Amino acid sequence: MIFRFGDHVLDIERRELRRGAEPVALEPQVFDLLVYLVRNRGRVVSKDDLIDSVWGGRIVSDSALTTRLNAARKAVNDIVPTAVVNAA
Repeated sequence: MIFRFGDHVLDIERRELRRGAEPVALEPQVFDLLVYLVRNRGRVVSKDDLIDSVWGGRIVSDSALTTRLNAARKAVNDIVPTAVVNAA
């Protein structure tokens, strides 16, 4: 199965993410997380959903989950802009 979004192509069978023509290096767990999120893009997924599906129900620290989520976001250029405060 292949998913296309923006300038990205996520090929599940080949376990490959491409941005344009360039492959994007991903750790296996980050790839699995990205696949889960793309497959479930039409709904909000809970932390428990992620842990059950990607980690097989194993105990996962919040920092490990956050690290993997940040890596997946970086891979698809989904960066949250930092707040800008104007001091007037």
